[in-house]
Amino acid sequence: MKLSDVLIKPILTEKANAQQDKLRRYAFKVDKKANKIEIKKAVESFYGVTVTNVNTSVSPGKNKSRFTKAGVISGRKPGYKKAFVTVAEGENIDLYSNI
Repeated sequence: MKLSDVLIKPILTEKANAQQDKLRRYAFKVDKKANKIEIKKAVESFYGVTVTNVNTSVSPGKNKSRFTKAGVISGRKPGYKKAFVTVAEGENIDLYSNI
């Protein structure tokens, strides 16, 4: 797998921002087929930091339904994989520079 296909996007939530400040841990949405070694290489090459730890979790897809004039529309949201990357002491990733 190419390194450019591993990272999909960073996860920017209140919980993720709190972990960035306290624990130097950054959350990314990654490809489902990517393993921890590929995730580590991708983060180190794109952001120029030293990664000390990578934790992953797979979120399952969920059923969603909404009410419309035509009745109830049911569907399914896709599942995704998250990676929590811890960087070395004194280093950080500026995720807001591209906004």
